[in-house]
Amino acid sequence: MRKIIVQLAISLDGYIEGSKGEYDWCFTDQDYGMNEFLNSIDTILYGRKSYELLLKTGDTTFQKYRTIVYSTQPNLTYEGAEIWSGATANQLMALKQSPGKDIWFFGGAELLSHFIENNWVDELILAVHPIILGSGKALFQNISERKYLRLKGVQNYSSGLVMLTYEKS
Repeated sequence: MRKIIVQLAISLDGYIEGSKGEYDWCFTDQDYGMNEFLNSIDTILYGRKSYELLLKTGDTTFQKYRTIVYSTQPNLTYEGAEIWSGATANQLMALKQSPGKDIWFFGGAELLSHFIENNWVDELILAVHPIILGSGKALFQNISERKYLRLKGVQNYSSGLVMLTYEKS
């Protein structure tokens, strides 16, 4: 069965964005396993805000993947993208059971918290950057109960970045 995987950058103090929404603290000096990760997926499940930010950059790197945009605004249309308004557990299970590679969840903290709260995330890959931002957008928000994970892997890089891979226990 396919997995829903979250893979994202995080500061040492748990932020995924700086206080002004900036990402300039994220390392780009090497691949950090991104090409290998991208070869393991064929679908990207975006949050609407994240997808719109990507569109503004003009980056076409991810156009080759099946694109699903999760939004509470049902009348949205994006060329080449499927819009899911309020995905259900059944809809996500059908996606996971369909043929193909894994699914990359690429959404913001609020949507990610919703997915974690509902146990829809199978694997969490955190690229922990050796920086303390002090403020910004925290990764985990409004999680009502503990979620236990199992450490699946650790990759250290010379830059000080540590890639932590967790799966549901």
